[in-house]
Amino acid sequence: MVAAAVILDANNPIVGLTDSKKISEKKREFLAKEIQNKARAWAIARAEPSEIDSINILQASLLAMKRAVKSLSVQATWLKVDGNQYPEVSCLGETIIQGDLLVAEISAASILAKVYRDQEMLTLDALYPGYEFLKHKGYPTKLHKEKFQALGVTEFHRRSFAPVKAMLKQQD
Repeated sequence: MVAAAVILDANNPIVGLTDSKKISEKKREFLAKEIQNKARAWAIARAEPSEIDSINILQASLLAMKRAVKSLSVQATWLKVDGNQYPEVSCLGETIIQGDLLVAEISAASILAKVYRDQEMLTLDALYPGYEFLKHKGYPTKLHKEKFQALGVTEFHRRSFAPVKAMLKQQD
């Protein structure tokens, strides 16, 4: 689980920010560099698969958000969070449904997190040839399920993910 926090610079706007899922990989990578160069502050944080297994995916996403906000080099004065859940942070703010489509700061954070996660998938693809992480990007596609069922579960697979849990239970 990867999350990012971004404080944009109103005097240095970034054109083209939108939901990271609505733009091409090439455009995301371009915008990620723009965000890193033009934002007042940005941070990327994560929650590990073992943490997701322990506290659930929602709580892990809130934990990753909390870590990202705490890692900012500039203190946020008002936090805008995508969705309807607010992380435990000292900064006041608001939740916004579809915020990654509607709010530039959330779009920027979404783009940074997606580019970072895709880079992680590139690394995993090199470490675990045959799992085809570059194709499914770790999302629960049919290909992803076929690969871990054929090749086994890695340390990066969430044990609480139902197909992984079922496979491990069959092996016991």
